[in-house]
Amino acid sequence: MSGNSNPQSYDKGVAHVVLLLHSESYRAADFLQAARQLGVRITVASDRRNPASADAEDGVIEVHLSKPNVAASAIVEYAGEAPVDAVVAVDDQGVATAARASEQLGLAHNPPAAVSATRNKADMRCLLATSGVAQPGFRIVETVGEAQTAARHLGYPVVLKPVSLSASQGVIRVDRAADMPTTFGRIRSITQARGRDRNEPVLVERYVPGTEVAVEGLMRRGSLEILAIFDKPDPLVGPYFEETIYVTPSRLSRAAQHSVRSVTAAGAQALGLCEGPIHAELRLPDEEARLLEIAARSIGGLCARALRFGLGISLEQVILRHALNLPIHDLALTDAAAGVMMLPIPQAGRLLAIRGVERARAVDGVAGVEITIAPGQDLVPLPEGSRYLGFAFARGHEPGEVEASLRAAHAELAFEIAPA
Repeated sequence: MSGNSNPQSYDKGVAHVVLLLHSESYRAADFLQAARQLGVRITVASDRRNPASADAEDGVIEVHLSKPNVAASAIVEYAGEAPVDAVVAVDDQGVATAARASEQLGLAHNPPAAVSATRNKADMRCLLATSGVAQPGFRIVETVGEAQTAARHLGYPVVLKPVSLSASQGVIRVDRAADMPTTFGRIRSITQARGRDRNEPVLVERYVPGTEVAVEGLMRRGSLEILAIFDKPDPLVGPYFEETIYVTPSRLSRAAQHSVRSVTAAGAQALGLCEGPIHAELRLPDEEARLLEIAARSIGGLCARALRFGLGISLEQVILRHALNLPIHDLALTDAAAGVMMLPIPQAGRLLAIRGVERARAVDGVAGVEITIAPGQDLVPLPEGSRYLGFAFARGHEPGEVEASLRAAHAELAFEIAPA
């Protein structure tokens, strides 16, 4: 452990949160702003010094988030000098460390085994199956031959997924047996490029057609409170699964939304999640939901900016309030309708210029446009990549109006890209 914090100056009257922040995270600024609004002291624990965390009031400590046990020990050691009231992970990379450190410090937490299951798609599928949670049929394989056998058993099309990656990275639909060897090899290359064991298992799932939604929720003492159900109006049919528009409230029928809520709650219970934010993805081939993913963290990227609660507080404030056992008076969404568009990368190459940002911001209903990749940087689309060009936000009186505003804003943007 190393850092520039000064535990001796710690004010015992101010709540102190250790915020686990991966160096690639978009969300440092939003969490730090939420902490300032709450009057909370933040120490950032990151895998390397992150310029976005420079405003942390109590400094920065360096930990190895890829080694949760080591990182948790460093945080516990630090807490011996500067007492800690909560350990909060921003992204997937920090959830295992947060669970272990919180357990050792006697703070509210998810069981480490439950969090570990959310980080491994094979473990997650097996636990959900044991509890009878509705999900796609699946097989866990280690070779292309096993993948071909699994696909024949499940029936084409199937979806192949690395068990340890997130944000749709390495997720590819396969429609026929002839494509399986090439796709399987491609996934092996993607996992190896991300520092994973090239021979780690691969998940083969039966492709589930139909509407897809995302769920944002908060676990409190083992009970799930749904914060928002997002519709995904753009079809996600593959071969890759790049998400674009999220809009809430959902336009699904009451029966379909009830199924989404009950399946999400059953999934969280099956994994053993009990405290803190969750983010889930589900598909509805009919009125009955199937659970695709569930994570022990909040929505990724800058998407949380689409949500405002009660008197306008942010999702980051809600998460910090819950972690510190502070009152959360109102979790009703402030806006009648709201949404976000994750700006997709149209092709691989080097970003040369971005045009039309001010015109996009001027579109009626648009609440903001944030470009997160600067000119001069390389662009890597899915399935190898895991980033977006930026985010557009809109608010309105009803979901269709918000969706139209987001599409209009995107139409104003032009990206000049030099081919790879």
